[in-house]
Amino acid sequence: MLEIILFSFGIIYAPGPLNILSLNEGLNKKFKSMLGFFVGIGIATFILFLVIGYTGEKIIKPEHMVYISSFGAAYILYLAYKVYSSTVDINEVASVNSLTFKEGFLMQLLNPKATLVTLPIATISFPANDITGIKVVIMSMVLATIAGMAPCSYAFLGERFSSLILNKSVLVVFNKLMALLLVFVALTLLREHVFVAYVS
Repeated sequence: MLEIILFSFGIIYAPGPLNILSLNEGLNKKFKSMLGFFVGIGIATFILFLVIGYTGEKIIKPEHMVYISSFGAAYILYLAYKVYSSTVDINEVASVNSLTFKEGFLMQLLNPKATLVTLPIATISFPANDITGIKVVIMSMVLATIAGMAPCSYAFLGERFSSLILNKSVLVVFNKLMALLLVFVALTLLREHVFVAYVS
């Protein structure tokens, strides 16, 4: 269960396109007008987790978990590398006229990266932690809340602490910390679902 939360924070809170866009809008003092945008992101994330979570529950068998977990850990390490080596430039993001519920919902639902982030959690961590049936709905709601709160936090920080946020080194350090968190999650996944299963 812990790796689900850590992975979610590590990947969802890393400075990606939606978070940087939200930060930029916060710097332009548009936080209050973006509340629908954050809700749209959360609801789209909920739908993705629900659909992929129930699909994974029907398809994935316990004997497949070692192979799926190995692939998932490798994918998380790849994401960690991408987060660690990525550059953050707020100045490249242009301010937009309005970010509404519709924009947030569609940006998240149609974003291939959102699906790729959802897959390891819903297909590996859900079954491994016996998250089935109604638990899929509950966990999807928790993770959707985390997803909606990430850009919300960026916009809020942008509006309140613009002088600190405009310091690029702060975001670079944050990126590195999120990448290290993802490495920890991948190693935990390998230990609990690959090495332990192989030894036993």
